[in-house]
Amino acid sequence: MSEQSEAQAKEVPSEVKETQYEIQNIDKSEKAATRKDYGESGVFNVALTPAIVRALSDRSYDRRKIGALEIEKIVKNIGEKKKLAPTLNNTEALITLINILIMDFTCSQNMNKRKGGLFGLAGVALGLGSDRISFYLPKLLAPILKCFDDPESRVRYYACEALYNVAKIARRHVLAYFNLFFDGLCKLYADVDIDVKNGAQLLDRLIKDIVTENDGNINEDVGTQFRIEEFIPLLEKYLRMTNPYIRQLIVSWILALDGVPDIDMLGYLP
Repeated sequence: MSEQSEAQAKEVPSEVKETQYEIQNIDKSEKAATRKDYGESGVFNVALTPAIVRALSDRSYDRRKIGALEIEKIVKNIGEKKKLAPTLNNTEALITLINILIMDFTCSQNMNKRKGGLFGLAGVALGLGSDRISFYLPKLLAPILKCFDDPESRVRYYACEALYNVAKIARRHVLAYFNLFFDGLCKLYADVDIDVKNGAQLLDRLIKDIVTENDGNINEDVGTQFRIEEFIPLLEKYLRMTNPYIRQLIVSWILALDGVPDIDMLGYLP
Protein backbone atom coordinates (compact mmCIF):
# COMPACT_ATOMS: atom_id res chain seq x y z
CA MET A 1 0.00 0.00 0.00
CA SER A 2 1.36 3.46 -0.86
CA GLU A 3 2.08 6.21 1.61
CA GLN A 4 -0.15 8.73 -0.10
CA SER A 5 -3.33 6.83 -0.76
CA GLU A 6 -3.72 3.34 0.71
CA ALA A 7 -3.50 1.89 4.22
CA GLN A 8 -1.47 -1.13 4.35
CA ALA A 9 -5.71 -6.27 23.72
CA LYS A 10 -5.81 -9.02 24.73
CA GLU A 11 -3.30 -10.55 27.08
CA VAL A 12 -0.40 -12.56 25.72
CA PRO A 13 -1.07 -16.31 26.16
CA SER A 14 -0.01 -17.36 29.66
CA GLU A 15 2.29 -20.05 28.32
CA VAL A 16 4.50 -17.39 26.76
CA LYS A 17 6.93 -16.37 29.45
CA GLU A 18 8.37 -12.94 28.79
CA THR A 19 11.93 -12.94 30.06
CA GLN A 20 14.61 -10.33 29.67
CA TYR A 21 17.25 -11.29 27.14
CA GLU A 22 20.52 -9.60 26.35
CA ILE A 23 20.43 -8.16 22.85
CA GLN A 24 23.90 -8.47 21.45
CA ASN A 25 25.35 -5.85 19.14
CA ILE A 26 26.80 -7.14 15.91
CA ASP A 27 28.93 -5.57 13.22
CA LYS A 28 27.27 -3.72 10.34
CA SER A 29 28.73 -6.14 7.84
CA GLU A 30 26.83 -9.04 9.38
CA LYS A 31 23.32 -9.90 8.37
CA ALA A 32 20.93 -9.35 11.29
CA ALA A 33 20.23 -12.57 13.18
CA THR A 34 21.50 -14.77 10.34
CA ARG A 35 25.08 -15.33 11.50
CA LYS A 36 24.33 -15.72 15.17
CA ASP A 37 24.50 -19.26 16.50
CA TYR A 38 22.16 -20.66 19.11
CA GLY A 39 23.28 -19.76 22.60
CA GLU A 40 23.72 -22.17 25.46
CA SER A 41 20.10 -21.57 26.48
CA GLY A 42 18.92 -22.86 23.13
CA VAL A 43 17.34 -19.51 22.22
CA PHE A 44 18.03 -17.97 18.83
CA ASN A 45 19.89 -14.73 19.56
CA VAL A 46 17.94 -11.72 18.31
CA ALA A 47 19.98 -8.71 17.24
CA LEU A 48 19.14 -5.58 15.28
CA THR A 49 22.09 -4.13 13.44
CA PRO A 50 22.70 -0.39 13.70
CA ALA A 51 21.69 -0.19 10.04
CA ILE A 52 18.27 -1.66 10.77
CA VAL A 53 17.77 0.63 13.76
CA ARG A 54 18.67 3.66 11.65
CA ALA A 55 16.38 2.54 8.83
CA LEU A 56 13.39 2.06 11.12
CA SER A 57 14.09 5.42 12.79
CA ASP A 58 14.46 7.33 9.51
CA ARG A 59 12.00 10.03 8.47
CA SER A 60 11.91 8.55 4.96
CA TYR A 61 9.10 6.11 4.12
CA ASP A 62 11.38 4.16 1.80
CA ARG A 63 14.09 3.77 4.44
CA ARG A 64 11.59 2.54 7.02
CA LYS A 65 10.29 0.10 4.44
CA ILE A 66 13.81 -1.28 4.00
CA GLY A 67 14.06 -1.73 7.76
CA ALA A 68 10.73 -3.60 7.81
CA LEU A 69 11.97 -5.94 5.07
CA GLU A 70 15.02 -6.75 7.19
CA ILE A 71 12.74 -7.52 10.15
CA GLU A 72 10.74 -9.84 7.90
CA LYS A 73 13.97 -11.65 6.94
CA ILE A 74 14.93 -12.08 10.59
CA VAL A 75 11.55 -13.64 11.41
CA LYS A 76 11.72 -15.99 8.44
CA ASN A 77 15.24 -16.97 9.39
CA ILE A 78 14.15 -17.82 12.93
CA GLY A 79 11.44 -20.02 11.43
CA GLU A 80 13.93 -21.82 9.20
CA LYS A 81 16.23 -22.43 12.15
CA LYS A 82 13.32 -23.92 14.05
CA LYS A 83 12.77 -26.44 11.28
CA LEU A 84 16.39 -27.48 11.57
CA ALA A 85 16.29 -27.75 15.35
CA PRO A 86 12.66 -27.93 16.49
CA THR A 87 13.53 -28.48 20.18
CA LEU A 88 14.99 -24.99 20.48
CA ASN A 89 12.76 -22.29 21.96
CA ASN A 90 12.48 -19.83 19.09
CA THR A 91 9.11 -18.64 20.35
CA GLU A 92 11.05 -16.70 22.96
CA ALA A 93 13.26 -15.22 20.26
CA LEU A 94 10.22 -13.93 18.36
CA ILE A 95 8.65 -12.54 21.53
CA THR A 96 11.96 -10.80 22.27
CA LEU A 97 12.04 -9.24 18.80
CA ILE A 98 8.45 -8.01 19.14
CA ASN A 99 9.28 -6.56 22.57
CA ILE A 100 12.21 -4.65 21.09
CA LEU A 101 9.94 -3.12 18.44
CA ILE A 102 7.39 -2.17 21.09
CA MET A 103 9.65 -0.79 23.83
CA ASP A 104 12.33 0.84 21.69
CA PHE A 105 10.13 2.04 18.84
CA THR A 106 6.33 2.22 19.20
CA CYS A 107 6.68 3.53 22.79
CA SER A 108 9.37 6.03 21.81
CA GLN A 109 8.99 9.79 22.21
CA ASN A 110 10.38 10.11 18.68
CA MET A 111 7.62 10.20 16.08
CA ASN A 112 9.73 8.60 13.35
CA LYS A 113 10.69 5.72 15.65
CA ARG A 114 7.03 5.11 16.42
CA LYS A 115 6.36 4.93 12.69
CA GLY A 116 9.31 2.58 12.26
CA GLY A 117 8.04 0.34 15.05
CA LEU A 118 4.72 -0.01 13.24
CA PHE A 119 6.56 -0.88 10.03
CA GLY A 120 8.59 -3.43 11.96
CA LEU A 121 5.53 -5.08 13.53
CA ALA A 122 3.97 -5.41 10.08
CA GLY A 123 7.26 -6.96 8.94
CA VAL A 124 7.00 -9.50 11.76
CA ALA A 125 3.51 -10.45 10.57
CA LEU A 126 4.72 -10.88 7.00
CA GLY A 127 7.63 -13.00 8.18
CA LEU A 128 5.40 -15.22 10.30
CA GLY A 129 2.93 -15.89 7.51
CA SER A 130 -0.61 -17.20 7.93
CA ASP A 131 0.52 -20.52 9.43
CA ARG A 132 2.37 -19.07 12.43
CA ILE A 133 0.82 -15.69 13.14
CA SER A 134 -2.17 -16.69 15.30
CA PHE A 135 -0.08 -17.38 18.42
CA TYR A 136 1.55 -13.93 18.26
CA LEU A 137 -1.53 -11.87 17.37
CA PRO A 138 -2.22 -10.56 20.91
CA LYS A 139 1.35 -9.29 21.15
CA LEU A 140 1.20 -7.65 17.70
CA LEU A 141 -2.24 -6.06 18.01
CA ALA A 142 -1.86 -4.27 21.35
CA PRO A 143 0.84 -1.73 20.34
CA ILE A 144 -0.74 -1.12 16.92
CA LEU A 145 -4.17 -0.40 18.39
CA LYS A 146 -2.58 1.85 21.02
CA CYS A 147 -1.11 4.00 18.23
CA PHE A 148 -4.66 4.80 17.06
CA ASP A 149 -4.63 7.35 19.91
CA ASP A 150 -1.29 8.87 18.92
CA PRO A 151 -1.30 12.69 18.74
CA GLU A 152 0.47 12.59 15.35
CA SER A 153 -1.82 11.90 12.40
CA ARG A 154 0.90 10.17 10.36
CA VAL A 155 1.51 7.71 13.18
CA ARG A 156 -2.22 6.97 13.30
CA TYR A 157 -2.19 6.47 9.53
CA TYR A 158 0.70 4.01 9.68
CA ALA A 159 -0.99 2.21 12.57
CA CYS A 160 -3.96 1.72 10.27
CA GLU A 161 -1.63 0.49 7.53
CA ALA A 162 0.12 -1.90 9.94
CA LEU A 163 -3.19 -3.33 11.15
CA TYR A 164 -4.27 -3.81 7.54
CA ASN A 165 -1.12 -5.80 6.80
CA VAL A 166 -1.49 -7.91 9.95
CA ALA A 167 -5.14 -8.67 9.17
CA LYS A 168 -4.31 -9.49 5.57
CA ILE A 169 -1.89 -12.18 6.76
CA ALA A 170 -3.93 -13.46 9.71
CA ARG A 171 -7.30 -13.50 7.90
CA ARG A 172 -9.77 -15.66 9.92
CA HIS A 173 -7.54 -15.61 13.01
CA VAL A 174 -8.39 -11.93 13.62
CA LEU A 175 -12.02 -12.90 14.30
CA ALA A 176 -11.09 -13.83 17.88
CA TYR A 177 -10.25 -10.13 18.34
CA PHE A 178 -13.05 -8.71 16.21
CA ASN A 179 -14.41 -6.34 18.86
CA LEU A 180 -10.95 -4.81 19.29
CA PHE A 181 -10.78 -4.29 15.53
CA PHE A 182 -14.22 -2.69 15.48
CA ASP A 183 -13.35 -0.35 18.36
CA GLY A 184 -10.28 0.67 16.39
CA LEU A 185 -12.29 1.22 13.21
CA CYS A 186 -14.67 3.54 15.05
CA LYS A 187 -11.73 5.62 16.28
CA LEU A 188 -10.30 5.84 12.78
CA TYR A 189 -13.64 6.76 11.20
CA ALA A 190 -14.02 9.60 13.71
CA ASP A 191 -10.48 10.86 13.02
CA VAL A 192 -10.10 14.42 11.78
CA ASP A 193 -7.35 13.51 9.28
CA ILE A 194 -8.57 12.62 5.78
CA ASP A 195 -5.73 10.18 5.09
CA VAL A 196 -6.54 8.28 8.28
CA LYS A 197 -10.21 8.13 7.26
CA ASN A 198 -9.26 6.80 3.82
CA GLY A 199 -7.03 4.17 5.38
CA ALA A 200 -9.86 3.20 7.74
CA GLN A 201 -12.16 2.57 4.78
CA LEU A 202 -9.66 0.15 3.24
CA LEU A 203 -9.24 -1.65 6.57
CA ASP A 204 -13.01 -1.76 7.00
CA ARG A 205 -13.50 -3.43 3.61
CA LEU A 206 -10.86 -6.04 4.42
CA ILE A 207 -12.45 -6.90 7.79
CA LYS A 208 -15.89 -7.15 6.17
CA ASP A 209 -14.46 -9.57 3.60
CA ILE A 210 -12.89 -11.70 6.33
CA VAL A 211 -16.11 -11.83 8.35
CA THR A 212 -18.38 -12.69 5.44
CA GLU A 213 -16.06 -15.31 3.94
CA ASN A 214 -15.72 -17.13 7.27
CA ASP A 215 -19.26 -16.90 8.62
CA GLY A 216 -20.87 -20.32 8.86
CA ASN A 217 -17.60 -22.18 8.37
CA ILE A 218 -17.14 -25.11 10.71
CA ASN A 219 -13.69 -24.95 12.23
CA GLU A 220 -12.14 -26.91 15.05
CA ASP A 221 -10.82 -23.64 16.42
CA VAL A 222 -13.81 -21.54 17.49
CA GLY A 223 -11.49 -18.53 17.52
CA THR A 224 -11.66 -18.46 13.74
CA GLN A 225 -15.43 -17.94 13.67
CA PHE A 226 -17.33 -14.66 13.77
CA ARG A 227 -19.57 -14.57 16.84
CA ILE A 228 -22.47 -12.19 16.27
CA GLU A 229 -23.66 -12.53 19.88
CA GLU A 230 -20.44 -10.95 21.15
CA PHE A 231 -20.60 -8.14 18.60
CA ILE A 232 -24.18 -6.98 19.29
CA PRO A 233 -23.45 -5.29 22.68
CA LEU A 234 -20.66 -3.30 21.04
CA LEU A 235 -22.95 -2.43 18.12
CA GLU A 236 -25.59 -1.16 20.56
CA LYS A 237 -22.97 0.98 22.29
CA TYR A 238 -21.96 2.71 19.06
CA LEU A 239 -25.58 3.08 17.91
CA ARG A 240 -25.89 5.73 20.65
CA MET A 241 -23.00 7.75 19.20
CA THR A 242 -23.86 10.98 17.36
CA ASN A 243 -20.72 11.15 15.21
CA PRO A 244 -21.97 10.91 11.60
CA TYR A 245 -18.93 8.96 10.40
CA ILE A 246 -19.34 6.33 13.13
CA ARG A 247 -23.04 6.08 12.31
CA GLN A 248 -22.15 5.58 8.66
CA LEU A 249 -19.82 2.75 9.69
CA ILE A 250 -22.53 1.16 11.87
CA VAL A 251 -25.10 1.24 9.08
CA SER A 252 -22.63 -0.31 6.62
CA TRP A 253 -21.94 -3.18 9.03
CA ILE A 254 -25.64 -3.81 9.67
CA LEU A 255 -26.22 -4.02 5.91
CA ALA A 256 -23.16 -6.23 5.37
CA LEU A 257 -24.15 -8.68 8.11
CA ASP A 258 -27.78 -8.67 7.04
CA GLY A 259 -26.60 -9.91 3.66
CA VAL A 260 -25.03 -13.01 5.25
CA PRO A 261 -27.51 -15.93 4.94
CA ASP A 262 -26.84 -17.34 8.42
CA ILE A 263 -27.29 -14.03 10.25
CA ASP A 264 -30.70 -12.45 10.92
CA MET A 265 -29.74 -8.91 11.86
CA LEU A 266 -33.36 -7.80 12.37
CA GLY A 267 -33.63 -10.24 15.25
CA TYR A 268 -30.67 -8.62 17.01
CA LEU A 269 -31.45 -4.95 16.52
CA PRO A 270 -32.99 -3.11 19.51
